[in-house]
Amino acid sequence: MSDLKYWLAFSKVNSIGSRFIKKVWEHFGSIKEAWLASNADLLRIEGLRYDRVQNFIEARKAINPDKLLEEIDKRDIKVLTLQDENYPFLLRQIPDPPAILFIKGNLEVCNLDKTLAIVGSRKASHYILEILNKIIDEIRGTDITIVSGMALGVDSCAHKAALKNNLKTIAVLGSGLDHIYPKKNKDLFQEIINGNGAVISEYYPSEEPEPWKFPVRNRIVSALSKGTLIAEAGLKSGALITANLCLEQNRELMCIPGLITNPNTEGIHQLIKNGAGVVTNAKDIFDYLNWHYNVNTENNQKSLKIHLLDNERKIYEILSLEPITFDEILNKSQLNTQELMINLTSLELNGLIKQLPGQKYISVLS
Repeated sequence: MSDLKYWLAFSKVNSIGSRFIKKVWEHFGSIKEAWLASNADLLRIEGLRYDRVQNFIEARKAINPDKLLEEIDKRDIKVLTLQDENYPFLLRQIPDPPAILFIKGNLEVCNLDKTLAIVGSRKASHYILEILNKIIDEIRGTDITIVSGMALGVDSCAHKAALKNNLKTIAVLGSGLDHIYPKKNKDLFQEIINGNGAVISEYYPSEEPEPWKFPVRNRIVSALSKGTLIAEAGLKSGALITANLCLEQNRELMCIPGLITNPNTEGIHQLIKNGAGVVTNAKDIFDYLNWHYNVNTENNQKSLKIHLLDNERKIYEILSLEPITFDEILNKSQLNTQELMINLTSLELNGLIKQLPGQKYISVLS
């Protein structure tokens, strides 16, 4: 515990990076000695950049390790450092593991031997959200832990689908734990930490979200996981950063193929062309990761055994996972407005379709 204050102190120096902290800790064999090292001693360490050393020396002057320890002791925040035996094994394998992890919730309830990262576009289509929900529904009843970044779109969908199916989930933030980002995920944050997993960060709790922190955070998402599933990503998507990190870390990379008319899937198709695994159901994930698949699909998938009337069936077959307007359905079905409204209402009540803003409709996967 006496060393913890120095790990906390290092976490306050954003300008040096995790590789710097790991290198000086290993060199001195003590985080305390590393923190108190002189400028001359630090410059003798092979591989340390001069500017990083100077940044550290300057930043250190304004940091009080004892005060940081006092602050953390008052908080309901757990801390893991590289010197702790229960530091995540998979995370320790990468060249630049976070020197320290701040944790809300309970990481111990998560099976860290069966972890799957799911990331993708913040502007996710209805199509990919339905597909992703279907795949995670199929994982229900397993001890798999879902890892993501709690961003809008695919990340939030992955966490919520995990919770819905009684799976544990880990959210990795690009800010300190005092700053839930995006703010609209405050309820999701609370649900995760209330016995359903953990929210973690390498940044000191008071650290605010900044653009550069999110790509850096992505390495933790992929490193915590046996494999990464990309669900929708454009050619310039941040999810492609995670995909590249996954490959660099020698982990399995998988993708859900998307509609070729959607520019937000161009990155996905590029990854598939380059050899990423194609996933269309949960069993594909189990096969790629060499996990035993013993899920009872009859119990875990919805069944479309509801008897559809002729007009209901006609409408259902017109709909897809991409939104279609009321007028388009009217034109294709050749029904009158009243008939169409009655049948759409019936299908929606049976949970087979969903109405979206702007009088648009989509089918719901079974």
